[in-house]
Amino acid sequence: MRGFFARNILFVVVLNLLIKPIWIFLIDNTVQNRVGHDYGSYQALFNLGIIFQILLDFGIANYASRTIAANPSQIRQLFPALLTARLLLGILYSILLFIIAYILGYEGEELHLLAGISIIHLLNSTLLFFRSNVAGLHKFKTDGFLSIIDRLLMIVVCGFLLIVYRNKFTIEWFILAQIICYGIAVVLAFFIVQSISKIRLRLSFNIRDVWWHMKKSLPYAALIFLMSLYTRTDMLLVERLSGALGRQEASIYAAGYRLLDFINMIGLMAAGMLLPIFGGMLARKENLQELIRLCVNVLLPTSFLVVVIAYFFNQQIMGFLYPDLPLSKGRVLLGLACAFPALSITNIYSTLLTANGNLMLMIRIALIGVLVNLGLNFIIIPNYHAVGAAFIACLTQSVVALSYLFFAKKELSLKTDMRWVLSFLFYMILLGAIGFIISHIGLPWLLQFIIIGFAGLSMIFLMQFLDIRSFKKLLHLKK
Repeated sequence: MRGFFARNILFVVVLNLLIKPIWIFLIDNTVQNRVGHDYGSYQALFNLGIIFQILLDFGIANYASRTIAANPSQIRQLFPALLTARLLLGILYSILLFIIAYILGYEGEELHLLAGISIIHLLNSTLLFFRSNVAGLHKFKTDGFLSIIDRLLMIVVCGFLLIVYRNKFTIEWFILAQIICYGIAVVLAFFIVQSISKIRLRLSFNIRDVWWHMKKSLPYAALIFLMSLYTRTDMLLVERLSGALGRQEASIYAAGYRLLDFINMIGLMAAGMLLPIFGGMLARKENLQELIRLCVNVLLPTSFLVVVIAYFFNQQIMGFLYPDLPLSKGRVLLGLACAFPALSITNIYSTLLTANGNLMLMIRIALIGVLVNLGLNFIIIPNYHAVGAAFIACLTQSVVALSYLFFAKKELSLKTDMRWVLSFLFYMILLGAIGFIISHIGLPWLLQFIIIGFAGLSMIFLMQFLDIRSFKKLLHLKK
């Protein structure tokens, strides 16, 4: 299973690294610089949609992936019922989203933007549902293709609009382009699912069957909703609680969070792939230790490298990407980058607990995250705005990650190797010392950035977190 995972994650990572940086840095980044603070309003509304996206998914994607991984033949029975449930939930989502937006004080043009954003979420959630069926069948390369097809289409469409209509591009065009591209991706995804599993596009009018599956997915829904609250409300709160600076501070936070989403891309892809793999391994009572160790050895040192780079070069990086934003943008990036090691731990150990069925435990942990995040943000954001929210995000993610780690080890009786744990601490200290020395030599910052990055990646192999020969051997394993 380690070999299967390594081959597929390598394929998916390479595929995403070819496409998503282009989307993030050449398209999304350019759109923000082109439309100005309108992007802050767009991103706040977008995150509002994400918070209540639980009504679109209701945990159905995770439930489908885990259930189909354990018993692939169930897909033909599950698909019509879950598709019907999703249709009903989509109607409820759209109504509730506009009610909440109105209560929060959004009106006029903002509600027009929200209408387009809600369609984006409807289509994206449908695409994720189709992908969950593909992942549940362990067709990870196909799922990898589906994970980038929407972005690939948007690169083409938005790139054309940004070049041809350079001075006329608006945030409304950006929303419309996403709707068109997601629509094409959803149609393509359905035909791929149909070709793999021989399902038919039909709804289930057996309300009892639909409700039974919805009840089964309810714990997943509660978990995803709570996780959305402590990971996505900060953008909305920054925009709403920063007074006259709301749109500007939301733009700054969106710029920093875009980079966090980018660097967390590999962890999220690994988590999506690990859920059905962990589920299958637990069902067969296989040893998980080596696969967990492989994932941690890849994600954790990389996340420490990101923290060190952000510490020394946060102003330069944000100034290069977003020259028109205030100087506080660098501190926002640093705070969010410090959350990355915690996110890496969460991606592995929360997925493990999900696969093991410890959903009520995870809900309690996520509830703690919500209380920490919302409680502190309401106090901090009015005075410290985006910078305060960034460091609260780091604190929240750290509390949640350590909780997932502790309980995963307890529930699954995972061994603690102190020598292994201390090696990560030594890596962080040594890399920090190298960064300190390099930053005081007087070289151009970009050259310093490259040297520290090269040193950090080299140390991953020198300290044998990863071994090239062992990794090559792993890729050739059948399991």
